[in-house]
Amino acid sequence: MTSTPEITDSHCHLDFPDFADELPQVIDRALAAGVTRMVTICTKLRLEPQVRAIAEAHAPVFFAAGTHPMSAAEEPMATVEELITLARHPKFVGIGETGLDYHYSAESADAQKQSLRVHIEAARQTGLPLIIHARAADKDMARILAEEHSAGAYSCVMHCFSSSAELAQAALDLGFYLSMSGISAFPKSAELRDIFAAAPVSRILVETDAPYLAPPPHRGKRNEPAYTRHTAHVGAQLFDMDYADFAAQTQTNFDRLFRKAAAWEEDV
Repeated sequence: MTSTPEITDSHCHLDFPDFADELPQVIDRALAAGVTRMVTICTKLRLEPQVRAIAEAHAPVFFAAGTHPMSAAEEPMATVEELITLARHPKFVGIGETGLDYHYSAESADAQKQSLRVHIEAARQTGLPLIIHARAADKDMARILAEEHSAGAYSCVMHCFSSSAELAQAALDLGFYLSMSGISAFPKSAELRDIFAAAPVSRILVETDAPYLAPPPHRGKRNEPAYTRHTAHVGAQLFDMDYADFAAQTQTNFDRLFRKAAAWEEDV
């Protein structure tokens, strides 16, 4: 009997109300599917305590925190010092999500850019990876990421990547990572799959963005970390790899980028 290959859901939102009634069962289903680690993301810093509490209560769960770009104009502007303080928690493993979203909130572009640069500086100072949300803002995103990287290196993942090939290449040229979500498994996402297939497999992560974007065969339903395996199977096909080999590669990639999570496991 073979064991289930281990993978990591590098981005989910376990504090959302969708999971309130059955979070322990959701985590158990993830573990049964081979999803042995989950990074739950805080999108508004005032909610960080409840996100942190989930990570503290569940051994497989780590967390990150930042101000989502769609909330940048509504929430108090984050400070570098605030993010550095939060990052001292042993299970706090990333800065964000942050970024630019001009699809829904172009009117707050200036606030989003300011917030993004704050988060980048916090990532630079803590050594933790930046977690980027990018939508309909490719040129500004590529420019700011490159400008800031020239001012001082930092690491980064383009979470739930579904932007252009040009932004993907700009991110890869800076040494960043691309994360596959359920979108890459949608039947109409052939162009996106081509973008991932053209990237080095050593720079690929997998995620759910749960409760959103459930991959087939669960599309249209609530997503959950267990479904990471469906996206990972698509990734294995794209790179012409056995599922176990692709899963192992994404684990290596995650450990390389999210070094604090990997070190925490070793300590435990």
